[in-house]
Amino acid sequence: MPQQHCDVLIVGAGPAGLSLAIALCQAGFTSTVLDRQPATALADPAPDGREIALTHASGDTLRRLGTWALLAPHEIGRIAEARVHDGPVGRHAPLRLHPGLAAHGEAVTHLGWIVPNHALRRTAHAVASQRPGVRILAGAQVAQVSVAADHAAVETMPAAGDAGDPAAPRTRLQARLVVAADSRFSAVRRQLGIGARMADFGRTVIVCRMRHAAPHHGIAHEAFGHDRTLAVLPLPDDPADGAPQCSVVVTTGAAEAAALMAQDAATFAAQVQAQFAGRLGVMALVGERHAYPLVATYADRFTGHRCALLGDAAVGMHPVTAHGYNLGLAGVEGLARAIADARQRGQDIGSADALRPYGRAHHRRAWPIYEGTNAIVRLYTDARPLPRAVRQLVLHGARRLAPLKAAIVGELTGRSPWRSGTLGRDTQTPLR
Repeated sequence: MPQQHCDVLIVGAGPAGLSLAIALCQAGFTSTVLDRQPATALADPAPDGREIALTHASGDTLRRLGTWALLAPHEIGRIAEARVHDGPVGRHAPLRLHPGLAAHGEAVTHLGWIVPNHALRRTAHAVASQRPGVRILAGAQVAQVSVAADHAAVETMPAAGDAGDPAAPRTRLQARLVVAADSRFSAVRRQLGIGARMADFGRTVIVCRMRHAAPHHGIAHEAFGHDRTLAVLPLPDDPADGAPQCSVVVTTGAAEAAALMAQDAATFAAQVQAQFAGRLGVMALVGERHAYPLVATYADRFTGHRCALLGDAAVGMHPVTAHGYNLGLAGVEGLARAIADARQRGQDIGSADALRPYGRAHHRRAWPIYEGTNAIVRLYTDARPLPRAVRQLVLHGARRLAPLKAAIVGELTGRSPWRSGTLGRDTQTPLR
């Protein structure tokens, strides 16, 4: 067998890739994490406007990895309740989702947490960079990925170079397994010959922080409009002066998004304030607005011979149900466990047989959530009379049926009834 540089090569130093490297180190494996961004950007990422809603199960995972402890107090917000509005805020009674009791009897006092994406990236890098079994190669652009009978290989070059230039200096790395964790538009996935179905919603998401006069009481709101969807998520108070803050997520068509991005800060804030019916009083923009095209992806398969997909490279979710990062962390635990189990059984950790349990389990978890989320988006952005009637029936039923509300809350908290089975253990049992 060719000389290996490590056990696992991970392409993508985002939170998923770095979290996998930490989990593998805890299980006694070595890994090399490659990313085209410079080391300074990985160590201290700039705010990108995205706030990540975390379930209780995800919080458990981050604590086991050691990254949760590095978050600053003002970076951890609690979601006490969620309210779903059909149409303009205040027109109909919203669906109210409280934490209550999880199905297995464990009391939870809040639905989950909300943490800035850049803070999750920073803390994952801080822990991974201190682990002796983890090597991080920054500024490394992947030129070629290949798999052979007994190893996987990645050829890299300086990120400033041209991957198509045969004269550019290249470094070849080998391992028993390569993991693609390089975004929903993964180039590594494509090089591995794995396709992905894509749902381009033809819409754009604008994310930003806002200050407001009235307290939010920890309540998250999702208001579905036919042309524009508004989410208002509770954040910790500003540590400087104690002013209440929220994360605002506006989803709309590309043309209107461009117009909103072009507005001055005061005009934009006034529009959001009006769409939210003034419930938080006067609102003001904090920092920059960020716009992202809305495309969901689902890979045709998650594993193969000497390769696996993780995070958005496996499943890139629509953000409306806030499951993307939580699925990514579940994938970290599942893939790390599959690799550890293979070693315990004396299997080659890069073999298709060793990786198949992860692929099957992650598909069983992700597929219903992915399809359900896309169905919700289509239903709640359709202005035709029949979908409008169906929306009202769904919300009316959810308000009246306690088991349905409990199931929704269980999924939001990561404490749903079905998680007490094998898949639940995949995400909640420590690797050590």
